[in-house]
Amino acid sequence: MRIVLLGAPGSGKGTQSRRLMERTGIPQISTGDLLRAAVARGTELGRQAKEAMHGGRLVDDSLVLGMIRERLGEPDTRRGFILDGFPRNLAQAHALERLLEALQQPLDAVVQLDVDYRELVRRISGRRTCADCGRVFNLLTCPPAVAHSELCPKTGAPHRLTQRPDDNEATVAERLRVYDEQTRPLIDFYRARGLLRVINAEGDVDEVTRRVAQALAAPASRRAPRRTKAATPVKVPARKRAAPSARKSTSLRSARSKAAAKTAPVARGKSRRPSRSGRARLKGKRR
Repeated sequence: MRIVLLGAPGSGKGTQSRRLMERTGIPQISTGDLLRAAVARGTELGRQAKEAMHGGRLVDDSLVLGMIRERLGEPDTRRGFILDGFPRNLAQAHALERLLEALQQPLDAVVQLDVDYRELVRRISGRRTCADCGRVFNLLTCPPAVAHSELCPKTGAPHRLTQRPDDNEATVAERLRVYDEQTRPLIDFYRARGLLRVINAEGDVDEVTRRVAQALAAPASRRAPRRTKAATPVKVPARKRAAPSARKSTSLRSARSKAAAKTAPVARGKSRRPSRSGRARLKGKRR
């Protein structure tokens, strides 16, 4: 499968994408990991990415797209891939769509991991990353003693836990603001294409994994964009507003007709007042 995992920072995209990778055997492609590797190597891309990430901003689209294009060209992505943290804005989504069309590898599903923002702040501030292999731990669910008891697959030694510079509370608010402004519109973008599956990503990690599996097993429904559905309700208020106006104009015409009837001249030959001879005959009858 070709999958995109969407969600705000701290929603669990990295954890769930790794579990999907283990279950399906297709590679996880994390732009965050690619960027951090570039930072560690000290390349020009890494220097630009470091400045943006430390400030809680998004890295320039052209830099990220170049890395994604190279990664999707590698042989292990032919059976599928899991994009974690990409795309992050509409421009990237359109560019990815064009790239996948050219590669003839369209997306199969987009899973939105939905988490309350207060929970996200709590998660991010407790997140720690192994400096060697990049594995993410959270002090809320995995105490440091447990994390250190496991061996890093890269070094064979206990994990060296560090806090990423952009995981402190000072930058969390800015990262969530950027997410709302630039990434959240992708929900409607992929919903319009019939690819979106939204799940509740709060609670036990195993339970969230089960929800992801259920969402991916559900058949995709190709629905029309929302704008086509908005046309129907617009007409209803218009008809309702026209009704009082019609009643008002009808009442006004009726009132004018009555007023005209009272003031209209009497038609010839149909006078309601008796003639002079008629009045004389009436006077004689009264006598």
